[in-house]
Amino acid sequence: MSQPTTVVFDVGNVLLRWDPRNLYRRIFDDEAQMEWFLGNVCTPDWNLEQDRGRDWDEAVALLVKDHPTHEPKIRAFHERWDETVSGVFEDHVALLARLREAGVPNYCITNFSSPKFALSQERYPFLTGFDGIIVSGDERLLKPDPAIYRLLLDRYGLEAKDCVFIDDSKANVEGAHSVGMHAIHCVEGIDLAGELRGYGFPV
Repeated sequence: MSQPTTVVFDVGNVLLRWDPRNLYRRIFDDEAQMEWFLGNVCTPDWNLEQDRGRDWDEAVALLVKDHPTHEPKIRAFHERWDETVSGVFEDHVALLARLREAGVPNYCITNFSSPKFALSQERYPFLTGFDGIIVSGDERLLKPDPAIYRLLLDRYGLEAKDCVFIDDSKANVEGAHSVGMHAIHCVEGIDLAGELRGYGFPV
């Protein structure tokens, strides 16, 4: 099999440290109440629809209608969204920089709300440097739907066998495998540089 030439990154919890708890620990004094809120009000499924392209004002209004007593906390998810990102994975961002310095083609497929991704690019300029980006909120497609990986390949003229995809979600890794891409499951403590060296990348 030919050696891959291209690296495709996810963003959340591969490059950016994202967790709504980063915000809500500043709002709730009680951890259990916070977890109840994130499990029953501002749920992962609700947030995923913004990643699919739903407008944030619409999303907030839907929850406020059903949970009026939580309105300020619901609005915070949208209005203070930048506080859900606590920083970056320094080693992985440095790795991305080394790939770029070595001239390795680098791309991005991310489940991300379009306006929040634009906000993140302003805050973290390295997110603007990819050779191509697929943002779910722009395309109204979500990983692990095989169509979103094929969209990257078709739009930028890439071959699946030439690409290594990196994601923190096992399901998203399997989605990449399903279209013929190599893939790395980016779990806590992984030696990502070592994984990429194993594929022959100069890092």
